[in-house]
Amino acid sequence: MCSTGKLSERLVSFNKWETDLKYKAEDLRKFAMSLLQAIGLDIEKSKAVADILVEGDLLGHTTHGLGLLAPYLAELELGKMNKDGLPDILSDFPGAMTWDGKRLPGPWLVLRAMDIAIERAKKQGTCSIVIKRSHHIACLAAYHQRATAQGMLIVLHCSDANSSSVAPFGGLDPVFTPNPVSFGIPSSTLPIMVDVSTSATTNGMTNRLFNEKKMLPAAWVMDGQGHASIDPAVLFSEPKGTILPLGGMDSGHKGYGLSLMVEAMTGGLAGHGRADALEGWGATVFLQIIDPQAFAGLKAFQRQMDHVIERCKNSKPARQNEKVRLPGERGLQHQAQSELQGLQLYPSIMPALSSWAQKLKVEIPQVV
Repeated sequence: MCSTGKLSERLVSFNKWETDLKYKAEDLRKFAMSLLQAIGLDIEKSKAVADILVEGDLLGHTTHGLGLLAPYLAELELGKMNKDGLPDILSDFPGAMTWDGKRLPGPWLVLRAMDIAIERAKKQGTCSIVIKRSHHIACLAAYHQRATAQGMLIVLHCSDANSSSVAPFGGLDPVFTPNPVSFGIPSSTLPIMVDVSTSATTNGMTNRLFNEKKMLPAAWVMDGQGHASIDPAVLFSEPKGTILPLGGMDSGHKGYGLSLMVEAMTGGLAGHGRADALEGWGATVFLQIIDPQAFAGLKAFQRQMDHVIERCKNSKPARQNEKVRLPGERGLQHQAQSELQGLQLYPSIMPALSSWAQKLKVEIPQVV
């Protein structure tokens, strides 16, 4: 999640926080898993959710990591996220599948779909799976390395037809969610990891900054009269404002077009979306795995990508002492450092989880 739409998250995530408390990543995984099991999720699903949430924080996506665990627990407690069962397979072709996720945990559904899609892509070059009625799937970038580590290219998009906070370019009424597009590209060195909202920022970030009475770093929202604003409060006052599409007031037609593409690849292909009754917080998912070996071959693919990567990184910096980075590179550096030295959580995360730990009688991990 690191484009214009996620820059605000980066600005917040990597600034000096009020606390420097750090935790071992593995302790946080066990902690999250214990909370999920205590509320009734089985071991396999609990592990999938815990792994993806901690991966989100390791990559620096603080609104889409463990910050989601408390609301996930609330959804499970209320029965709005289902705990038991398997997805229904609605159609099954060699290269394309459609699932009904039955509002099961999103990370578990996506990881399960990835395993099948990777296996089929190794045999036939590619496989796409769409999932309707999934619950929220957390940070899209958290899934990428599971594919790129096997030399696979992953495309992962999602939408949530149950809410709307982003207006189409030129309009005032919200139609879309931030509708992220993402892809992971293998190379002979670091993978390229792109996770981009088709809106200027995210619901998670605007909610956080509104609760903290802080401003956005740029005019990424619009008030109810159509004026660009840096104040997330315009999303909560009457007449309610909206998040701007990627490109803002000047070139938001680009984000608008991309958001329509996501709608087609998620709700359209799944046959379930904004035309249907609301069910609650969730996701409609498009997943595609592509095996370069089935095309010109992995070595040829890496040769081309390595050359492009080298030219990008050797480009003369526009700002002194700020070298050009690959998309996702900063997150991977944050991940490596946090695995070694401990993971620093956003200040609001552990207090929110502490009340659940007390309620479910789960021990809070020790600070490093």
